[in-house]
Amino acid sequence: MLVGLLAALFACAFAAAGTAAAHSGAVSSVPENGSTVEVGPARASVTFNEELQQSFPSLTVVGPDGRLWSKGKALVEGRSVSVELGELGPVGEYTIAFRVTSADGHPVSGTRTFTLSKAGTGTPGARPGDDTADGDSDGGVPVWVFIVGGVVLFGAGLAVALLGGRSGRKK
Repeated sequence: MLVGLLAALFACAFAAAGTAAAHSGAVSSVPENGSTVEVGPARASVTFNEELQQSFPSLTVVGPDGRLWSKGKALVEGRSVSVELGELGPVGEYTIAFRVTSADGHPVSGTRTFTLSKAGTGTPGARPGDDTADGDSDGGVPVWVFIVGGVVLFGAGLAVALLGGRSGRKK
């Protein structure tokens, strides 16, 4: 009987809680999703159904040539995230890719597309993921240093264990 009462209370608690609110969703963009434009706007943007957090926004525009046409860092203002676009280049489909943090703290990502119908004279950036396109390197430590360090530490530990065991037997 106690188990049945607990099960009923548990079910009531879940029924009273209701459903969880959905995360942010994109409701519009500039240029509009699926649209065809002759000239791109000065800034590309995506607007959501709720406020966004300022943490780690990303918005890029990649052209039909596989190169970045967005310039600078993404900017969050209220329910929108935007990035400078400038003049576009080749005719074809451009992809707006976004990743933002919704008001409830969850990351939201997706893509929207538009088609450029008249070639522009803009200059593209690097290909997405090309970390050294501007000549800068990350300045990090090479992986082989950690591997060699691990081998040396393992060897030293093994030597201490073996020598420690022999000195204990001589007594």
